[in-house]
Amino acid sequence: MVGVGGVVISNGRALLIRRGGPPLEGQWSIPGGMLEVGETLLEGVRRELLEETGIEVRVGEMIEVFERINLDGGGKTKYHFVVLDYLCQAVRGEAHAGSDVTDVAWATPSELAKYSLSETAKRVILKAFEMAGRPGQND
Repeated sequence: MVGVGGVVISNGRALLIRRGGPPLEGQWSIPGGMLEVGETLLEGVRRELLEETGIEVRVGEMIEVFERINLDGGGKTKYHFVVLDYLCQAVRGEAHAGSDVTDVAWATPSELAKYSLSETAKRVILKAFEMAGRPGQND
């Protein structure tokens, strides 16, 4: 299954969401979800961010592609996601918990540890901070 995510960096903080359903229910993560049939990657990122956070975004550079494979209790594959995460810029809207999300937060790099993010999510978010700091990223 193809998933998309968007890391929004604004005023030195990244937008995080707490997942309201499986997989990763109750955990903090990067906003995003499943690509719908016939939807482009960029359309999917924009839709997911708007649905989950109320923020309209401009989708920028791809940050990273990774796989997440979750197994059930018997060792069989329950979920196999290929996830494409993109750097995003907020265009309009105020962050709030939307569909499948129970909470939102803005965090600086030094605050990420208190959100118990997965190692992959932390790596992607820190890479997004680096990318956002490059000249020309906020033009």
